[in-house]
Amino acid sequence: MPINSTLPLNGIKVVEFTHMVMGPAVGVILADMGAEVIKIEPVKGDATRRLRGSGAGYFSMFNRNKKSLCLNLKDDKGHEIARRLCENADVVIENFRPGTIEKLGLGYASLSKENKGLIFCHAKGFLSGPYENRTALDEVTQMMGGLAYMTGPPGRPLRAGASVIDVTGGMFGAIGILGALEQRHRTGAGQEITTSLFETTAFLVGQHMAQYAVTGTPAPPMPARISAWAIYDVFETGDGSQVFVGVVSDGQWKKFCAAFELTDFINNHALDENNGRVAERDHILPVIRDLFKSFDKQALMDKLEAIGMPFAPISKPEELFDDPHLNAGGGLLPLTIPDNGQKTKLPAMPLEMDGHRFGVRQDLPQEGEHSREILAEMGYGQDEIDALAEKGVVSVGR
Repeated sequence: MPINSTLPLNGIKVVEFTHMVMGPAVGVILADMGAEVIKIEPVKGDATRRLRGSGAGYFSMFNRNKKSLCLNLKDDKGHEIARRLCENADVVIENFRPGTIEKLGLGYASLSKENKGLIFCHAKGFLSGPYENRTALDEVTQMMGGLAYMTGPPGRPLRAGASVIDVTGGMFGAIGILGALEQRHRTGAGQEITTSLFETTAFLVGQHMAQYAVTGTPAPPMPARISAWAIYDVFETGDGSQVFVGVVSDGQWKKFCAAFELTDFINNHALDENNGRVAERDHILPVIRDLFKSFDKQALMDKLEAIGMPFAPISKPEELFDDPHLNAGGGLLPLTIPDNGQKTKLPAMPLEMDGHRFGVRQDLPQEGEHSREILAEMGYGQDEIDALAEKGVVSVGR
């Protein structure tokens, strides 16, 4: 969808007071879908830009298609600029600590007096309740929400291998905003929305809570789970690689056995139905493990693909840069890392609309890259902007 006017959120204006992952994830979804998103950063730039280690990719992944305005919110002039932007916005997003945005005089109660249609999204650790003022992180809520327990082996809680709660919580925030925009079409009124990490975690482990409700037995951690299928595991291949394979229906079982000439299994009618196969898992799996070691990785995957079996190579994130499917389907977007100018490709939003993927209209912004442009559109002259920059109210980029 390369033309702005064809994008579903074209004409929607968003002001974003966010950092790290959850808040920016809300904004990047709206930005990819065509909204004009103005990211308000401190005068020195969002500290997320300078994170290293496991945080080194946060800014680059969640801030494309946005404009950067670096602003001192504690200065009266900076506050005035932010307020004017918000009073003309459709959406405001923030993920400061609870109460911070209100102390700055930029909370929903204050802004909605002048902007009745404003939709205001808080990205927080918790929804209303005893924990609502706690400080939270993705990993904190994975631990307290049961996800880390389910991910690691027994006795070794382990956070998931990506910021799944930050990102999923951001998705729920975007869903709430889209719902509020639709409701505003009917009522003309905006509203306040809160999305949270803890309740997102609870939603994700809800299937395990439901399992307990149905069976009366607690769900064991995933590495120790009793699979619902006999063949649903990671297997070694003859060339030392690994492939996940799942055979999850009676029809797949028949195709699988026929393709791999498993005559003994075909003739054993106790294995025709899934529960019978699960009961014989300890007999079935050693045969399959030996069988798969007679194939190299590619040959096994080719055979599994030909017969329509669910399978997957065990890939590392960096290997996805060369994934043929992602590269052919517009699944990787060309971007430039702001601090070093390095060209890269990062995952697009996993969504098609009318057969099209969402692309890049605005590369990752340098800090304050759009400050002059935004202030000029608000009516500030270049001399005024220079004076504001000299006083440290704004930063106008490099």
